[in-house]
Amino acid sequence: MVHALLEAHRVLRPGGILLDLRPAAEHRRIGLGEGPAWRLVGKMREPLREDRRANRAVEQVVRRRLFRSTARGAVLLERVMDDLSDFRGYLTEFNQRRVISAHTWLIRRLERARRIRPLRIVSRGPLTLRVLEKLSPLAQQGGRLRSSRRRR
Repeated sequence: MVHALLEAHRVLRPGGILLDLRPAAEHRRIGLGEGPAWRLVGKMREPLREDRRANRAVEQVVRRRLFRSTARGAVLLERVMDDLSDFRGYLTEFNQRRVISAHTWLIRRLERARRIRPLRIVSRGPLTLRVLEKLSPLAQQGGRLRSSRRRR
């Protein structure tokens, strides 16, 4: 992630904007129903190590004054699935992006819950948005020019 941020810094002009939009370092919540009728069935147990590493990389380039954070926010992303086969497909797709443990316990819980309330399955998880502005070389040096020549 640091390499990608350094490459973005290299190609952006001073004042250029980088949008950092990623899933938040939180477990996805799986439930039944949509909107206000949504009810939690369980949380996925995906590893969050890579998400946290990406957060640290962004903080590092901000600390190094390569970028400054101008805005941030979060939005809830919902993925709606009609049935358990769709949910199994979702887990398979999710596992291609990161290694996750088997979620057979969650599938069994969904099966039981859908016998009572046969509603759509919804995965909820926040996306974080951070707007980063490339700082000028002057700002990177703390606001003053530094000469590369030594004074005598």
